[in-house]
Amino acid sequence: MELEAKPREDVFLLPPLDWADASVIKVPAGKALVQSVDFFTPIVNNPYWFGQIAAANSLSDIYALGGEPYAVMNLVCFPIKTMPKEVLKEILRGGLAKIEEAGAALAGGHSVEDEEIKYGLAVTGLVEPDNFASNKGLQPGDFLLLTKPIGTGVLATALKGEIGEEEFIEKLLFELCSKLNKIGGEAIKRFGLKAATDVTGFGLGGHLLEMARASKVGVELWSNKVPLLEPALEMAGMGLIPAGSYANKHFCSQLVEIKGKVNDLTLDLLFDAQTSGGLILGVNASLLDQVLAFFEQNREQVAVIGKAVSLKEKYLTIL
Repeated sequence: MELEAKPREDVFLLPPLDWADASVIKVPAGKALVQSVDFFTPIVNNPYWFGQIAAANSLSDIYALGGEPYAVMNLVCFPIKTMPKEVLKEILRGGLAKIEEAGAALAGGHSVEDEEIKYGLAVTGLVEPDNFASNKGLQPGDFLLLTKPIGTGVLATALKGEIGEEEFIEKLLFELCSKLNKIGGEAIKRFGLKAATDVTGFGLGGHLLEMARASKVGVELWSNKVPLLEPALEMAGMGLIPAGSYANKHFCSQLVEIKGKVNDLTLDLLFDAQTSGGLILGVNASLLDQVLAFFEQNREQVAVIGKAVSLKEKYLTIL
């Protein structure tokens, strides 16, 4: 099944060909490679939308380092004997749309016949060797910024539960989860940020805990400052919380302290397993205004949700 992706002379020495199993890719001088791979089962029914969401999710690990997606390969599992090829074509077409939006080149891929649909990307990106972020770069005093609202895990569970608002939920999931974290990645590179990660299956609380442990600092999470999806709060109140979110909350419980009155539903969403969530950025106080202004200039949502502090008894304190 052909995709209308044109080989780029600036990327390939040997472009992907129908009869070749590999591509030869140029590495620009002064750059380092960053590589990541991710794929998952559909969270929406529209195959074109699913392709975009899965591709955006795969690209996020590159942006979380402050990198630039450069060349990608498709990974797909598909029940070719029981499902129309048109569905597969739409998934791949959606993925290609996001690959091109990211400015990357499609270098081929691999498919497997499977009873369950799965799709994602193996991504090769470029970073400046002395200017990239990681989850161990937090310093006490850094402010924590979040670039997408929380609650997509609940929405995906609600969509599977067929509660009568499928069209609204699917559209909201598509709009949020297919959005690239490109501006967040550019902020990392432009301002030399050293601490960042993307929010995915471990939930906001779980990924903050990872950053705190890797950086050997404490983190204060200001629960009333976290942007939560209003429909997700409503649906969480109906009990539509994914099993992964409960697992996140249980796994993190020994390393987390809750102070003050934190609403139970809010707490559930703080550990909600996200799909293609936003970035968490650690920003030094001296850069905070500049970074916030950068997001505003690019019309991108961002919220200050907490602060890194000296490590005390618990790695993560939810206020």
